[in-house]
Amino acid sequence: MIKKHFVYTLLICCLQIGSVFFTHRVYAQSQSYRTSELGLGVGGTSYKGEISPNYRFQNNRPALTIFYKRDVSKPLVLRAGLLLGLMRAHDEDINRPLNQVRQADMITNLAELAAGIDYNFLDYYDQRRHIRWTPYFFIGASLANYNNKVVLQNNVIKPFENSFVVAIPMGLGLKYALSRHWNLGIEAAARKTLFKNGDRVDYRKTKNYASNPPDVLPYTNPYDKDWYFYNGISISYTFYKLICPDPYKGNKDLLH
Repeated sequence: MIKKHFVYTLLICCLQIGSVFFTHRVYAQSQSYRTSELGLGVGGTSYKGEISPNYRFQNNRPALTIFYKRDVSKPLVLRAGLLLGLMRAHDEDINRPLNQVRQADMITNLAELAAGIDYNFLDYYDQRRHIRWTPYFFIGASLANYNNKVVLQNNVIKPFENSFVVAIPMGLGLKYALSRHWNLGIEAAARKTLFKNGDRVDYRKTKNYASNPPDVLPYTNPYDKDWYFYNGISISYTFYKLICPDPYKGNKDLLH
């Protein structure tokens, strides 16, 4: 039931964003320039799931992101990005019977490709504004690669393994124009995974244990979907492209 409500909510958000896109399409066509933005961000990534049931700020590990954005209308911006980060979680940090008995330790290398759309709440690209800034909301889709090592009690080790997860990134950000071209940003985002295979703590058969492996990992919840998070700051550079007015298109003689 919860999963259905989540899917319905996501569809409603996508429809609302789509309606805004078409509403502002005419405005976008009348703009005298288009913008694109290339940026770099640093921050931290963390994980919430089987080993860490709640978000823990102290679980954050270094992360780097590279992104590209392109405006499609006054409030909407298409975005694409690459996120590289580390994640770490310990059962011993959680005061719950399951975690204390299992005593798992997870180390993860994360690589994510994502695409989505930003909604700017203020007119960020209006050059007439003395101070240009805006909060924004974003949503999208991503494909992430988890490269995990899980250590269980009694030094039983599940070596580094690759797994791919599909996720829905969503979050809030704030950006401020340092100049006509340079921008400073801050962003907090969560990724909801759609499948239970990111942290590799599950009921699958295990074949690579160090010694005397059990057939199945015990004390797990196969219905517990994972989340991962990114929080960071960024610097970006905006490129401007002038648009030829409609009367001059197809008639270059008017430009002489």
